[in-house]
Amino acid sequence: MTINYLDLFKGAFGILISFWPLWVLLIIILLIKILFEVIIPDKIAEWKRRKNINNDKKWRSDRELLQLIRGMTPNEFEQYTADLFFQLGYNTNTVGRSHDGGIDVTAEKNGIVNYIQCKKFITSQVPVGAVRDFYGALADRLANGKGYFITTNKFTLEAEKFAEDKPIELIDGFKLIEYVKMAQNSNNTKSNLTEQICPKCGNKLIEKEGKFGKFLGCSTFPKCKYTSSNN
Repeated sequence: MTINYLDLFKGAFGILISFWPLWVLLIIILLIKILFEVIIPDKIAEWKRRKNINNDKKWRSDRELLQLIRGMTPNEFEQYTADLFFQLGYNTNTVGRSHDGGIDVTAEKNGIVNYIQCKKFITSQVPVGAVRDFYGALADRLANGKGYFITTNKFTLEAEKFAEDKPIELIDGFKLIEYVKMAQNSNNTKSNLTEQICPKCGNKLIEKEGKFGKFLGCSTFPKCKYTSSNN
């Protein structure tokens, strides 16, 4: 018996055609599977990558600023801190490292004097002993104000616990960046500063340009390091 392959092919093709709704359904199921298992996950992953990239740019920007601050000398870091608090509305004065007694900067506002210690740590964390010594230096100074302990790195857990019930605010590197942003957004800098008399030494205050804008500083600097926001 001779097999007619053409007739067999036509018959098989006809059977397949008769089941076309099933094939359409299978194709639709396959497309949905590809959509939910390949296309949508890829789009979600791409969105997450873009979000992480944007966050990473901000993170790297903060890190770069912190690295710049860490690159300062101790004296430059103290002056930078004084400028920072000046921009936040305080009258500031750098005390001087040789006889600071644990106090690097004073910051006065509304008649209340606050005391600041600056520690330019890069790899080491500030230990509890350093915070305890700072608190000791504040013992006979504080009235209504408080102390600020500022570092370019971090504090140990013991140091944080010690300061919890004390009039001391611990500012680590990343919180310092928050203060810098606050200062940049503040409106305390005045465009037209006039000459005044230094209340510390009696000499003239002159207009100067700092990292955060214009301010009044003693004309005898560095002999007298008094600064004023002229508020």
